[in-house]
Amino acid sequence: MTEIARSIEELPTSLPDHTQLPESDGTFVKNFQEHPQSILLTSSITPVLQQRHPDGQYTIGQDCGIYWRITEPPERGAEAPDWFYVPDVPPMLNGRYRRSYVLWQEIVAPLIVLEFVSGDGSEERDRTPYEGKFWVYERAIRVPFYGIYEGSRGRVEVYQLFNGRYQLIPINDRGHYPIEPLGVEIGIWQGQYQNVEFPWLRWWDAQGNLLLTAEERADRLAAQLRSLGVEPEV
Repeated sequence: MTEIARSIEELPTSLPDHTQLPESDGTFVKNFQEHPQSILLTSSITPVLQQRHPDGQYTIGQDCGIYWRITEPPERGAEAPDWFYVPDVPPMLNGRYRRSYVLWQEIVAPLIVLEFVSGDGSEERDRTPYEGKFWVYERAIRVPFYGIYEGSRGRVEVYQLFNGRYQLIPINDRGHYPIEPLGVEIGIWQGQYQNVEFPWLRWWDAQGNLLLTAEERADRLAAQLRSLGVEPEV
């Protein structure tokens, strides 16, 4: 019996939802850089997403499980990207924050998932059927854009789904990867964020302008006010 046939045969009569599935597999964040990196990505792209979704119907996940099949134990049927964005779904479900993102309940797949490499990158590039991250994002969840970010090496590679298979997107003349459905680019920015100098993963608009975090936008506004002779703290 094939793996797919076994999976279908073992399906329960009613599928569990996000309140019935584990929200963690017991592991922890692998390094101190992952949390600020996620905040940096979310804060800087929020204005773009708010403009694209004036009704507020979008979701961002950070280390949140995406359940794509029924397994035992349940968490074996999930992948937990370090960062992902799903368009056209509400940020809350039935008045509650999601414990996880359940594909058979939500239907809509993420538009982009990003993995932050802590090891040698083999886990993020694993094409083993039904098990490897690369295979699951490409063949099962079918995420249109998949990014693998290696901060320690100051590089990122981004794949796009073409005819059911991932192809590496060529970088543009700014050294960025265009994410055309969002009208943005993603790439490496060498600079200081949260008191750390690092090659951070960041967004730019389609014209090559860096998308600023909320703090950076506030600092820029304060500088503009001071240039006009207005003290922002007063």
